[in-house]
Formats: sequence, C-alpha cells, structure tokens
Amino acid sequence: MKSHYAMFARYNQWANRRLYDAAATLPDADYRADRGAFFGSLHGTLNHLLVGDYVWMSRFTGEGPVPTELDAILHERFADLRAAREVEDERIIAYVDGLSEADIAATLSYRTVVRPQDISQPLSPALAHFFNHQTHHRGQAHGLVTGIAGPDATPPLDLIFFQRETGVGLS
Repeated sequence: MKSHYAMFARYNQWANRRLYDAAATLPDADYRADRGAFFGSLHGTLNHLLVGDYVWMSRFTGEGPVPTELDAILHERFADLRAAREVEDERIIAYVDGLSEADIAATLSYRTVVRPQDISQPLSPALAHFFNHQTHHRGQAHGLVTGIAGPDATPPLDLIFFQRETGVGLS
C-alpha cells in the first residue's frame, strides 16, 4: 500500500504544479470571480484545497495549521497561496515516505472540524479520502480554468499522464 500512496503524493504535487501554472496565466479579476463553484471562485477553490490538506495533515502528523472553516481564505495573494501549496506538497511527500506498512494499517483518531465529533478509523482509508478529496476539488478548479481561458489553457491532469511522464506507478 505504501507505494500506492507514495505515487499519489507525487501525483498530487505534479497535478498541482500544472494547475497553478495554468491559473497563473489568468487575469486576477477572472481568477477571483464567483463562478458558482462550491467555493465560489478559482481562488476560493484553491484555498479550500490547501485548507483540506492542512486539516488532514494535522490529523496525520499532529503538526501544522488547523483551519476552523473549510472555506477559509488562507492567502489573498496568488503568489503566497502558490508558495504555501508547494511547501505543503513537499510535506505530504515527506510524510508518506516516512510511513511504514504498519503505520498505514494502524488506527487514526481525530476530531472533525464542521460538526465536531471524535473519529477513529484505519489510516489507509483516511489516506485514500485525502488524495481523492484533492483530485475532486482539483478537477473543479481545472473546470474553472477551462471555463475562463478555454480548453487549450488547461493541461491534462489524468493520473496516466503523470505515470507516463514520470514513470512513477508503472512498475
């Protein structure tokens, strides 16, 4: 299982870089405009992705910021948000790389954010949710970029493209 999650950690970083590269080309007004997405704008969606990662990484590691609102705007400036995203992606890779198979099979206990309750579950499905959550909202962000700038402005984010480009997960 560890190699599976290690692949997703690296895929996450790869996909985020590609998405942020595309978002960086947009006019600020378009980037911030409410487009009716779950978190309103592309800016809101990208912030939510970082919020979710902070929440889950705090649960996994016991360290890092713990936003109390899922729609928090952590960084107003795109450059600051991108820099924080890059740091968090490195932290995710380091965390997963440090896990053993026994760690992945162990139980994780944490408290939820929105409707506080205590949860205990195996780490493995929590990691699966963590990476799936990123893919879900990154897909929304990709759709927002496409809607703003057209399909030629958005690179493919499919896992198979990552695998072919990097060789990770193909063996």
